[in-house]
Amino acid sequence: MQICRSKTAIREALGGRRCEGVPIVLVPTMGFLHDGHLSLMRLARTRAGADGLVVASIFVNPTQFGPGEDLDSYPRDEDRDFALLQAEGVDAVFAPDVAGIYDPAAQTIVETTGLAHVLIGKLRPGHFRGVATVVTKLFNIIRPDAAVFGEKDYQQLAVIRTMVRDLDMGVEIIGGATAREADGLAMSSRNVRLSAADRAAAPVLARALDQAEAMAPSGITASRLRSHVRATLEAEPRAHVRSVDIRDAATLDTISGPLTRPAVILLAVSFGQVFLIDNRVIQPPQEKP
Repeated sequence: MQICRSKTAIREALGGRRCEGVPIVLVPTMGFLHDGHLSLMRLARTRAGADGLVVASIFVNPTQFGPGEDLDSYPRDEDRDFALLQAEGVDAVFAPDVAGIYDPAAQTIVETTGLAHVLIGKLRPGHFRGVATVVTKLFNIIRPDAAVFGEKDYQQLAVIRTMVRDLDMGVEIIGGATAREADGLAMSSRNVRLSAADRAAAPVLARALDQAEAMAPSGITASRLRSHVRATLEAEPRAHVRSVDIRDAATLDTISGPLTRPAVILLAVSFGQVFLIDNRVIQPPQEKP
């Protein structure tokens, strides 16, 4: 496994194989890897094939963190990450420093002007501008045929798909299913920062989603379902509910009334200083024959 610290190094590592026509599949991460990340590496290998290249990036992107967020305390363990990636058969890792990605004189940003300002984008202004900009840079540096992102970050996945479509990037975007702990909590690098009491409380997100998924076929309206989910979360005293929303699963447009097409429930909840998200796609009632 090649570890590349600079744009020049990763381009040289991939250039010859690209000329041979082998598929290159990228998995962008911010490191501190868990089993959810590793499942994305396996999905990337399936897409790349035995002869293709799987490339992981590890970069804690400062432009997607707002003032007072957890950039400085975001967990990091590079040596452990490299060992895990090597065990998964990843071919190359791009692990630059901030100066290697952002020129201080740079003036250009990338932003999906609608999706970047709703839901998580409303709670974290500028977050998705930072995501879209750094992913664009990674695509330009590595030039992958495909890239794999986790479905846990549902809005992020929608932002990236929209960006790729709008800018004709020609990169296939693959979503990987959310990996969960035994108690249902979505795997996240931030979970290690939860106190013992908050870690015990956090599975309320999955319980609220399970209940909502079970209720959806009854014909319940989106507003009533949203209220039920919020009430479930607010019944947990350690949960600070930041956002509960139900949107069209394909477009993230707002919806009202009974569900008539697949919808996604999007949760954002803080436990202490730790900000967690989760989601679930739910189906409308089936039409009777």
